[in-house]
Amino acid sequence: MVKKKKDQDAPKPKKQVEPGSVAAGAAESGNSKRSSRKRTEKQMEQTITLPILPLRGTVVFPQTVVPLAAAQPRSLRLIDEVMSTNRTVGVVMQHDADQEGAGPGEIHEIGTLSTILQMMRVPDGSVRLAVQGSDRIRIVEWVSEEPYLMAKVVVVPDGDSGSVEVEALSRNTLELFQRLVELVPHLPEELVTAALNIDDPQHLLYMVASNLRMEPKDRQELLETASLKEKLAFLNAFISKELDVLELGKRIQSEVQEELSKSQRDYYLREQLKAIRRELGEESEAEAEISELREKVESSAMPEEALREANRELDRLSKLPPAAAEYGVIKTYLDWLTSLPWNVSTEGEIDINRAREILNEDHYDLEKVKARILEYLAVRKLKLDQLAAIPEEERDESHKILHREPILCFVGPPGVGKTSLAQSIARALGRELTRMSLGGVRDEAEIRGHRRTYVGAMPGRIIQAIRRAGSNDPVFVLDEVDKLGSDWRGDPSSALLEVLDPEQNDTFRDHYLDVSFDLSKVMFIATANMLDTIPAPLRDRMEIIDLAGYTDDDKLNIARRFLIPKQMRANGLKDQKLTWKDDAVLQIIQHYTREAGVRNLEREIGTVCRKIATKIASGEKAPKQVTVAGVREYLGRPRFFYEELAARTSQPGVAIGVGVTGVGGDIMFIEATRMTGKGSMQVTGQLGDVMKESAHAAMSYVRSRAGDLAIDPEFFQASDIHIHVPAGAIPKDGPSAGVAMTTSLISLLSKVPVRDDVAMTGEITLRGQVLPVGGIKEKALAAQRAGISRFVLPLRNEVDLDDLPKELKDHMTFIPVRTMDEALAAVMPEEFQQRHRREDGLVVASAPQSQEIAAGAAR
Repeated sequence: MVKKKKDQDAPKPKKQVEPGSVAAGAAESGNSKRSSRKRTEKQMEQTITLPILPLRGTVVFPQTVVPLAAAQPRSLRLIDEVMSTNRTVGVVMQHDADQEGAGPGEIHEIGTLSTILQMMRVPDGSVRLAVQGSDRIRIVEWVSEEPYLMAKVVVVPDGDSGSVEVEALSRNTLELFQRLVELVPHLPEELVTAALNIDDPQHLLYMVASNLRMEPKDRQELLETASLKEKLAFLNAFISKELDVLELGKRIQSEVQEELSKSQRDYYLREQLKAIRRELGEESEAEAEISELREKVESSAMPEEALREANRELDRLSKLPPAAAEYGVIKTYLDWLTSLPWNVSTEGEIDINRAREILNEDHYDLEKVKARILEYLAVRKLKLDQLAAIPEEERDESHKILHREPILCFVGPPGVGKTSLAQSIARALGRELTRMSLGGVRDEAEIRGHRRTYVGAMPGRIIQAIRRAGSNDPVFVLDEVDKLGSDWRGDPSSALLEVLDPEQNDTFRDHYLDVSFDLSKVMFIATANMLDTIPAPLRDRMEIIDLAGYTDDDKLNIARRFLIPKQMRANGLKDQKLTWKDDAVLQIIQHYTREAGVRNLEREIGTVCRKIATKIASGEKAPKQVTVAGVREYLGRPRFFYEELAARTSQPGVAIGVGVTGVGGDIMFIEATRMTGKGSMQVTGQLGDVMKESAHAAMSYVRSRAGDLAIDPEFFQASDIHIHVPAGAIPKDGPSAGVAMTTSLISLLSKVPVRDDVAMTGEITLRGQVLPVGGIKEKALAAQRAGISRFVLPLRNEVDLDDLPKELKDHMTFIPVRTMDEALAAVMPEEFQQRHRREDGLVVASAPQSQEIAAGAAR
């Protein structure tokens, strides 16, 4: 710090300066100030022509000595010329430091008048210079660019050097500079001595600025500032900011050092505590924890690979202090290893009859699905009996097949009982049940886990579910396997390939555990609404079991046996003597729900129960029986009507098709209309490419058979045809609407409406052949729910009728057809057939009586 002078008139004492030191150099530079000032007074009024040396990222301040390097040919020519004359040159910084050969427009206006004190050539052809600045200059006019830059300049002095404010600012600069030298190791103490021996504020300013780490733009800004007062204020602000940063860094370093000292002290005390406990025969907390983990490892019955890894990690853990970051990571890993059910099974003795009773108690109908489950249980029982007869020491790799479980996949619309079937299987087997929803899963790490190198890493959801189940043979439900996604994080369906492959899932390796875990004893059951979205390799590893929708009679029985008792218990009506009439339940089934399953049916039954519970809780008289009128009162107006069929098909050009969606089958009305035009056809309804091609095939067939169908062959030339499938917000695709589209076109052009009690499905060819399609059971159930009594299907799909429930075949007529002529005979009214008779017989042949599978048929 600079001491305040007691006597303002007394001269400031000067420190002794050693010859040859940095301070001596600064002092000598100060001694030349007077001669420089005299030269400036003479030159500032006149223009001087000087060679200009552009500087890249460097600023030379007046009254300072700066080392420079030059290598460009133009700069070398300038230096050679100047060294042979008066050694005076103007040095000015260019705007872009990366640019070579800067021209007049690329150099700042303000620079420094300098003298080259020394020059040294180096072997690479460049030169090294020692340049001393003397005065600020401004370029007023460029004279030439070759062989080097020449310009007319004027000397620009720094103003107001003798004011009181300048004196105060210079003292503040000196004080700040002293503090800065104390904090910056690379600044020698001699600089403070030199600064204290400088009387001139301008010289002090440039000496301090030249020893600071300033950006080139800040140096140029300081040089261009006109007033000495403003220069000092700028410099003081810069030094103050640097001091703030340095003092903050010093404080942080001090805190870190204190923390390190504290950690060392804690470590020393902790080691002393360990020694004291050893002398007393006591065990430390960390040692007790490690001993507990070691006992868990020994009693966990891990396989050899996992045991080896656990012991290795235990050895690492015992050598680490509890405060180490790696300590918690290793401990968590060992907790996972020791908590897994490596050798814990919950399966009891398999009783086939008991399993049959459980399945019948929990589910109505689904006979094929129940039969397949019982087959699995029977095979499982025989395999276990066979394995039990083999001594443990005689078992080898060939006997592993006896442990392998099949991978079942229940496919069907929502609400048909896929997940509840898995629960019944677990109950019949006496195993634990665990479930994992795969809907929306996009990260492969959800299946395989994260590697331990990541912060917060955990095993995948497969291993997590196994630990929650507490056994190595649970029934594992993979829900919504058709809704897996994939993105840049990986493809979870590919990770499931190993999990669901009985040939390799006995060595499943989670990324977190990094040891093999045997999944071959786990019974995996996947559920899905659609097969189309399941990748083919994954689908190939599973046994597909289809669960179609229920008929009205099935829903009635399910409601009686399961849904009504469940909802009455859930809504506090268990003790109430409340009965439900069958026609009331059917009213809900037919007019308040339209679904393949029973989920919405259960929801509506729950609504009725809550309405009745509200009356009882309010003290009102509650009904003893739920009737059709009561349903209307509790649920409001009906939402679905069968009368819609007659209204929608009353005009020509409308046919009823059927399709399969993710929630079961559904009917769809295919409409066609005709208008004056130029022979174009438009297809709407958010249809896929296959369905659009079916529409074009139908139009081609109709045009080719126009004469036989008594339709004007020229109809297409003067008309536009528009085919529309309503519910335009729902995407639709597939070839099975070909028969319905053809029928709607023929109905439109013949002006005869299609029968309102018939639905149809089938793909057509250009020759009028009707080809087979899929989803017959779902489509037939959808037609039955809509109140349709006749169903036209391809002849080659006749075998699919064996899968239909008996009550469905008793209440509907199924008509297999080979060609469109037979289909038209079944779907068009008698009026159409009479109108299109020919001399040699019917063009549209009546369907043979043997092909109609009517109510009560032997099938």
